[in-house]
Amino acid sequence: MKKICIFLAALIFISGFLFAEGQAEEETATIGISKIVSHPALDAVEQGIMDALRDLGYENIKYDLQNANGDLNTAASIANKFKAEKVSLAVGIATPTSQALATAMKDIPVIYSAVTDPVDAGLVDSYDKGEANVTGVSDMTPVKEQIAMIHSIAGIKTLGHIYSSGEANAVKLASIAKDVCGDMGIDFVETTVTNSAEVKQATQAIIDRVDAIYVSTDNTVVSALSSVADVALKAGVPIMSADPSSAEQFDILAAYGFDYYGMGRVTGQLVAKILEGTPTSEIPTQYMTNEEDLILHINLDVAEKIGLEIKDDIREKADVFVKDGEVVKK
Repeated sequence: MKKICIFLAALIFISGFLFAEGQAEEETATIGISKIVSHPALDAVEQGIMDALRDLGYENIKYDLQNANGDLNTAASIANKFKAEKVSLAVGIATPTSQALATAMKDIPVIYSAVTDPVDAGLVDSYDKGEANVTGVSDMTPVKEQIAMIHSIAGIKTLGHIYSSGEANAVKLASIAKDVCGDMGIDFVETTVTNSAEVKQATQAIIDRVDAIYVSTDNTVVSALSSVADVALKAGVPIMSADPSSAEQFDILAAYGFDYYGMGRVTGQLVAKILEGTPTSEIPTQYMTNEEDLILHINLDVAEKIGLEIKDDIREKADVFVKDGEVVKK
């Protein structure tokens, strides 16, 4: 009887050891995701990351989703939280949160997403390779094509632009937009804001001096896009936005830019590579370069309200229409 008890005890011990070993093999990875604000484009990136990882078979991941609400101090606090909790990997959605993560975390992989210029932002030294713990996905937007599009639709002579002076990506895009307008012979009227609460007043300050408004992938301005749309619609001024995701919710005449959900999926695939052991230093900055990554959104209701006719060639190019309040996708 004593021998049987010893045998059973040994069996239980071995079974427990094997169970614990199995649990260790299936240990849940924790991914911290920090976005600078919540708006349709950045929310779509976040969802795309999680969906891509799920579709790749990563079912045991734990997500810590954080929103800095446009505040740089909050972004830094989130980064320190991720560091203290030793997340497996951290994703920064937009430039300020990515910068905060890269500054705070030196021995945990950091992936940036929806960052316009990662070199200018100090995240990497080269577009051609990552750093020891940093790499990611750029959303450098086709500024020239966007401005050319609104010019072909509305025949503009003056373009207004509101942007955040505190966002490196926004400053970079404003400089590009100014150069594009100079090359096209379009007067460029710019004004800056420091937070989303200033966006409406900034729009009002220039609306009587411009033929159209250009909104880049500036998170501060996009988070207050409803204010820009309200002011512009009352003044009969069209808006060209770089964010088709947000354009579906507001009175934006046209939007031409990336599918940010698709960008999230690309980011998720990049996360998977790193979880599987690929060093970040071996991964260059990823770009959304395929034509199918771009979406042209045209709001026919807005065009009618402000007295603009959308030509047939523009209609043929459009991927998404808004007509009679309904969103129609080709």
